Amino acid sequence: MDWLLISLIAIAVVLTGISKGGFSGAFGILAVPLISLTTSPMHAAAIMLPILCLMDLFTVQKFWKKWDTAQLKKCTPPAIIGVIIGGLTANWFSEDWLKTLVGLIAIGFSINSWPTEKRKRTLNPLGFIAANAWCTLGGFTSFIAHAGGAPMSVYLLRAKLDKTRYVATAAVIFATINYVKLIPYTLLREFNTHTVLLSLSFAPLAYLGVQLGAWLHYKLPSDVFFKCIFVFLFLTGLKLTYDGLSAIL
Repeated sequence: MDWLLISLIAIAVVLTGISKGGFSGAFGILAVPLISLTTSPMHAAAIMLPILCLMDLFTVQKFWKKWDTAQLKKCTPPAIIGVIIGGLTANWFSEDWLKTLVGLIAIGFSINSWPTEKRKRTLNPLGFIAANAWCTLGGFTSFIAHAGGAPMSVYLLRAKLDKTRYVATAAVIFATINYVKLIPYTLLREFNTHTVLLSLSFAPLAYLGVQLGAWLHYKLPSDVFFKCIFVFLFLTGLKLTYDGLSAIL
């Protein structure tokens, strides 16, 4: 029994649960790098995927029917296409360059779009082409590096949703993405019996994390909530950029 690995998974699961349950997965990107301290990134991603699928069920149930159906219809199909592209081209792209690109985009967007009163009036929804591009990129990066939150936030933060509708909509989108990801992950032989059983053993922690995140969600005022999202997006961008450039250089 590798107790360091178990401890890191437990911490990652709680943080991700809080993130998914209250902040649309804004800082769930920390999970895979954290677990990767004692194992390979792909193994860490494989461990997290079944847990993410469970968390998605808990989160969707917690925010049942509070999502924006119109946004789901716009965002989900291109996101699934992004997952399919990721599965078909998994060996074509450098994960490090991809992390760097997504990280820089997240940093730039969060700085440029920091929610001030003037910015709230000018932050308009994306056009059809841009919206589809960001959602496809979200599905693609979610498959490659579990980093779909940043591109998806670029789209959803411009959709002018209130905080609860924002989290509920993101929950359904990522539930769809993660369950679709199970197919290519299985075909690529990233799962085995030990990995799945290890992952599912953390189900109680996943549930508690989501409940705690949902509790925090309803305690935070809307302005504070969206500022937290932008801060987490910025920090995620820094983390992705650092990880990518460290490996490249």
